[in-house]
Amino acid sequence: MAAVASLRALLGRAIDYAGMFPPCSLALEPGMKNQAEYVRSPDSWMLSTFVLPVVKFGDAAALVSQFDKHHPLRVSALGAKTENAKDFLAELKNAVEAIRSFQKQHLDLVSVVQLEMFLPEDIDLAKLNGAVGVVGDLKLQTFWETPAESAEQTISLLARAKQPAFGYKLRTGGVTADAFPSSVQIARALLASTKHHVSIKFTAGLHHPVRQLLDEVKTAMHGFLNVLGAGVLSAEHHWDEAQTIEMLEDQRAGSFEFHDTVFAWRDWEITLDRIKARRKFVTSFGSCSFDEPREDLRALNLLF
Repeated sequence: MAAVASLRALLGRAIDYAGMFPPCSLALEPGMKNQAEYVRSPDSWMLSTFVLPVVKFGDAAALVSQFDKHHPLRVSALGAKTENAKDFLAELKNAVEAIRSFQKQHLDLVSVVQLEMFLPEDIDLAKLNGAVGVVGDLKLQTFWETPAESAEQTISLLARAKQPAFGYKLRTGGVTADAFPSSVQIARALLASTKHHVSIKFTAGLHHPVRQLLDEVKTAMHGFLNVLGAGVLSAEHHWDEAQTIEMLEDQRAGSFEFHDTVFAWRDWEITLDRIKARRKFVTSFGSCSFDEPREDLRALNLLF
C-alpha cells in the first residue's frame, strides 16, 4: 500500500513478525507461510524479520523453500532464557553455532540479522565482554532483554561494553495488564538509549498505532506511533522525561501528521533525513500480527 515518505521513514522495516508468540500463538508452518506472503506484499517495506526461536531452526529448515534470493527469510533468532550468567554464555554459544549452521545450509535463502536473548540478573561487564567474543565475526545486531525496571541500568552496562552491535530490548506489553510497562519506564529507556547511543527495540503490546484503552487487557496499550515517534523526536529535540511521557500518553490520532518532507507531533517536527538517522537507534517492534497494524493505519487513512 502507498504511504507518504515520512511514514515510510518512521515505519520502514519496523515490524518484526512474531506470529508464533501470544496472543496469536501460531504453529511454525502457518507462521512461516505468512512471512513468505508478507515479504511479497506491497507492504513489505514495513516488514523487518521473522522472530524464530533457535530451537526451531531444525524444523524451519523444511519450510525455507518458500523463500528465494529476491525474497529471503530474514530472521531475528530468539535464544533461550537462562537463570544465570554461566548458563547464559553457554546458551549464547549454542545459539551462535546454530545461526552459523542455519545460514550456511541455506545460502541466499536465509539471513539471520538479529539475535534476541534475556540477560540474567547476575550478568556483569566481564561476562558481557565475554559475549562479545562468543558472537565473534557474525554480522548480528543483538538485543538483550531485562525487566523494564532495570532498563536504564542495563543500557548503561551495554554502553560500557563498547560494542555497537549490542542493543536493548524492552517488553512493551503482553496478554495481561501487568505485562505493560508504564509510560515513565518507556520514556526512561528511550532517553537512556539516546544518552548512551545504544540501539533499542520493543516487543509485544504494540499492535495499534496510537495509545488506547482496550478491554481485552484491561489497561492502556501503547501505540507504535507513540513509541517510535517519541524515540526519534525526543532524541532530535533533546526532550526531558515529562515531554517524552506526554507523547507516549497521547491518545489523539490527530496529533500525528505525516507529510512528504516531515513527521509532526503537535508542534514538533522532524525531517526525513533526521528520522532515518534516529531510526538507527530506535529500530523495530515485535508484533504477533502484521495485519492488525496495517489495518489500523488504513483506518486512519495513513495507508492507501
